[in-house]
Amino acid sequence: MNVQVLGALDATQLAELAALLTRCERADHHPALAEPQRAAAARSDLGGNGAHVVLAYEDGLVGCAFITPALDGATALHVAVDPDHRDGPEGIQHELLRAALAHAHATGGGREVRLWIMQATADDDTMAHDLGFVPERDLLQMRVPLPLPSEIVASARPVATRAFQPGRDDSAWLSINNRAFADHPEQGRWTLDELHEHMEFDWFDPEGFLVADRPDGNGLLGSCWTKVDRTSEPVLGEIYVISVDPDLHSQGWGRALTVAGLQWMAHQGVTVGMLYVTGSNITAVKLYESLGFTVDHVDRSYLLTPG
Repeated sequence: MNVQVLGALDATQLAELAALLTRCERADHHPALAEPQRAAAARSDLGGNGAHVVLAYEDGLVGCAFITPALDGATALHVAVDPDHRDGPEGIQHELLRAALAHAHATGGGREVRLWIMQATADDDTMAHDLGFVPERDLLQMRVPLPLPSEIVASARPVATRAFQPGRDDSAWLSINNRAFADHPEQGRWTLDELHEHMEFDWFDPEGFLVADRPDGNGLLGSCWTKVDRTSEPVLGEIYVISVDPDLHSQGWGRALTVAGLQWMAHQGVTVGMLYVTGSNITAVKLYESLGFTVDHVDRSYLLTPG
């Protein structure tokens, strides 16, 4: 097997990588990488910021591992392996991560390393343990059939929503989101540039980015940003980001906005709603369970501490 660590990709390598990730996603019915890494995989510079990718070749490209800086100063690793070349904890995934770790240790200056595994299994736990990682955080993907039963819709307090207006609502949304997720490792540090970058994605639809104004007209009380993935089977309607002004927490607005987002997606013909939530956030998990959500699978992060 030929393993290469690269900081930039040419057109041929980009095409090979795109084909690999597509094969993974068709087999798994799940994104092959987290969203930032999936976007970086389409760029020759891998998104910059010192990102690198490990490519493994064996009669063609059979796996990749992304090495990127995380917001908290750690080094993040994300890996994807061709469905026909997954052969247990000592296989290609293991070799990809060994090469990625060697690079991270050589260039990371003693930083922690965080490994994310999508749809984590017992074999992944074993592999991570063998490489020195310990489980850190479970991210639950939860799903619910749509449309919601009428009694669940009626259980939410009424809320008037409208479509997000680019250029008008940007700063207000950023303020509420970053305060609502102040302690969240990824969600609470959005910038205006990042918001605008997401607004350029093919899936972005301002009509599905629902915002609710305060009754007194003084800004927003919260929002429910939805994302419809029509390439998945079944088509998934995701509650992408939901946030409520911290001054208005515990008043039922989170439930109301979640129901509003699910109702909007159901009206677009979507039959399965989906969201991600940290497994340790018991309050949120119970809220989503009360709306009919159940856990589909777990994406798991593992942490490797220097020394």
